[in-house]
Amino acid sequence: MAEDFCFLMRRCLAEAAPAIVWPKGVDLTVYHPQRAQAVHELMELGYREGGGRVPALEVWQQRFETDAEYDPQLCFIALDAEGIVGVCQCWTSAYIKNLVVHPRAQGLGLGRALLLHAFKVFQERHEGFVDLKVLEDNLRALRLYESAGMYVVRREPVPA
Repeated sequence: MAEDFCFLMRRCLAEAAPAIVWPKGVDLTVYHPQRAQAVHELMELGYREGGGRVPALEVWQQRFETDAEYDPQLCFIALDAEGIVGVCQCWTSAYIKNLVVHPRAQGLGLGRALLLHAFKVFQERHEGFVDLKVLEDNLRALRLYESAGMYVVRREPVPA
C-alpha cells in the first residue's frame, strides 16, 4: 500500500492579511459542547470529501475538549439559517487543526474567510506565524491556503 503524505504549511503573521469577506447570511460564533454533535457531523462530511478521518463523536469530543491546546474561543463556527456550515478548529500553538466547509456553502468564500479570521486572531495574540497540515492530494485546500499566503515548509508522511 502506498504511503500518504501531507504538507506542513505556514503563514508569516508579520505580513498584513487580506480583508475578510464573509458570505451573506453567515454569522460567526465559537464552540461550546452543545454544538459538538453538529461540528462532528460536519467534520465527518468534510473528511469524506477531503481525505483523512475523524474518530467517533464521544472519542472526538473527549480528545478535543481535554487537549492541552484546547481553547473554545479558537474553534470558530460559521452558521447560516440552516445550521453550522463551517468550522475552523485551532490550537493555542497557532496551529489550524481542522478547516471544514459544508458542501452547501462551498464556493462562497467561507473557507477563505475562516482561514483569514484565524490569521487575524493569531496576529492579535502576537503569534509570529500560523501552521497547518494538508494532505498533498487535497488540491482544493492547497489552492486555498496558497492563495491566502501560506507556503509549504515540508512534506511528511501521514501517521498510520
